[in-house]
Amino acid sequence: MFFFLTALLSTVGYSQPRKQAVYQGFPSLVWPKLYNIQFIPSAEDFEGLDKPVFNDVVKALNGKEITLPGYMVPFEGGVLKSNHFMLSSLPINVCFFCGGGGPETVIEIFSINQINYTEKPVEFKGKLFLNDKNPGQMIYVLTSAEFLGEIE
Repeated sequence: MFFFLTALLSTVGYSQPRKQAVYQGFPSLVWPKLYNIQFIPSAEDFEGLDKPVFNDVVKALNGKEITLPGYMVPFEGGVLKSNHFMLSSLPINVCFFCGGGGPETVIEIFSINQINYTEKPVEFKGKLFLNDKNPGQMIYVLTSAEFLGEIE
């Protein structure tokens, strides 16, 4: 899995300069805060990838329970049920891996239960952790995540 993420991140311009993302998803008080992040380009201690630098507002959310809306993105193709996947603030066609979003537009989810994949927008609640140490993982990680349901 580490190899897959590293290869994928290196092929989508992860370490290239990019414009700051602007949150345009479902009403959320958290996503806009997560979007407000800076990066150290090609950081040696982050395997040559852009290393996240979290501001005080984002740091205040570390370890806290948050609720996020978004779109499920499976890590592995063909897997229709999992407890480990990504949640994108943007629809799949413009998410970090498939379109113009940056790494600040997705969060790695570790849910309590296995969740059936859906293309509909969903909402999760869990504990947020900031990652500026492990380049093989997303910069935002939600653990003990509870599936709150699809957004109508």
